[in-house]
Amino acid sequence: MSNTSRYIIRRAIQSLILLWLITIISFTLMRLAPGGPESFIEDPRVKEADKLALRASYGLDEPIPVQYIKWLAHVLQGDFGRSFLDQRPVMDKIAERLPATITLNLASVIIGMLGIPMGMYAAVHHGKWLDRALGVFNAFLNSAPHWWIGLLVLLFIAAPTRWFPLGGMFTIGKENDILDRLWHLILPATISGMGGWLVWPRYLRSSILEVIRLDYIRTAHAKGLAERVVLFRHAFRNSLIPVVPLFVGSIVGLISGSVIYENVFSWPGIGRMAVQATFQRDYPVVMALFVIGSTLAMFALLAIDVIYTFVDPRVKYN
Repeated sequence: MSNTSRYIIRRAIQSLILLWLITIISFTLMRLAPGGPESFIEDPRVKEADKLALRASYGLDEPIPVQYIKWLAHVLQGDFGRSFLDQRPVMDKIAERLPATITLNLASVIIGMLGIPMGMYAAVHHGKWLDRALGVFNAFLNSAPHWWIGLLVLLFIAAPTRWFPLGGMFTIGKENDILDRLWHLILPATISGMGGWLVWPRYLRSSILEVIRLDYIRTAHAKGLAERVVLFRHAFRNSLIPVVPLFVGSIVGLISGSVIYENVFSWPGIGRMAVQATFQRDYPVVMALFVIGSTLAMFALLAIDVIYTFVDPRVKYN
């Protein structure tokens, strides 16, 4: 077994142990937090014994270590329990919201990838006015939170002009209208995808400028190769090495950013459900989303290590 394989296996084991510790801490905090299924009962005629029976139906009358072991056994089977709010299976509620989040994140990634040609152009035309203009634009994006930009766009552009809807995934009565769904998607996907305009041009520009100064690029020019061939076949391909793993990390950032953008634009996805469940103290839903998000983050970090070994053969893990 190679050093790289051993390193990846070791990292996978470390990730699983860390994820297990995260679940222990978060589960304990959830159980110690105020609230429970009985807190959703508003009928004053319900007796205290009935409330205790409801808690017992969720197993909340048992010691926390026992609750955790039973919870973990069910989670390993894909069962995150039932919601405190409406008694529905948590995974059914997540499955309803998942398509909306996937749609928003895919559109955000596509829009964010516009940062790749921006970075290429800035590197090729290094020092010229458009490169400086892109630098100013990048500095502006870096200085202002994107959710704040989204709020400004809603207040000063979308609301007065009605060019874009103020929120939601579709207009009521037009659930099957694809154009209407795209109209609702444009604004939140653009604001969310701005992260790609901030990160990818900066890293790609620096990487290309570093590569085009290397000896083999000078040799390619000396052989008489066309500028386009040198840039795209040699410089650009090698400059992607530090950017490709960054792409994976950006996707994880988009997923976590969904919590903010979905609430700003009233997008009915998992991020919005996470905030609603937190304020409603629907802890089974919060716990499920936290575990799923932590798992995705761990997987992404491991994937970055694996991707590095494929895109850059020079990387060797001891």
